[in-house]
Amino acid sequence: MLETDVRFTHQTLVEQCKTGNPNSQYELYGLYVDAMFNVGLRFLGNKEDAEDIVQDSFIDAFKKLHTFKYESSFGAWLKRIVINKSINHLKVKKIPLVAMEDHEFRLAEDTPTEAEAMDLKKVQIGIAQLPEGYRQIINLYLIEGYDHVEIGEILDISINTSKSQYHRAKKKLIQIINEL
Repeated sequence: MLETDVRFTHQTLVEQCKTGNPNSQYELYGLYVDAMFNVGLRFLGNKEDAEDIVQDSFIDAFKKLHTFKYESSFGAWLKRIVINKSINHLKVKKIPLVAMEDHEFRLAEDTPTEAEAMDLKKVQIGIAQLPEGYRQIINLYLIEGYDHVEIGEILDISINTSKSQYHRAKKKLIQIINEL
């Protein structure tokens, strides 16, 4: 299926969901639930919390679907909801962001060499040792692929703060890795 076909199919589903069509809601949910669960799990590190956040995110998304204007893909819009809910959940519970130890940072068909596996482990350990704010920036920028404008909006900070925090986090991460 071509990318434009996928976009058209998703747009059609979104429009049907806006009319309250439960079958379309179920289909759209099925298309995105696994990816959104993985996003929530990376932030929260707890299966049950991630499941709760994803369910709440879909409920909010369907309630606010009338505000979705196709300025981004539905998936990107929903991912932002999941990330915001995850961050708010962590703030309420005062829980630090999750270490990335149990997550893979490679394509499944790639088999890392022993040296690469050791380097990956050092990076995961290093991320786990970063202060919470640094981990948030590293997660959003390196893992989730957000740019500094988006990070600023998500965390309610300026673009320059996002950039400086990222550079400090990267420097601290390198320092930690070198000490391992």
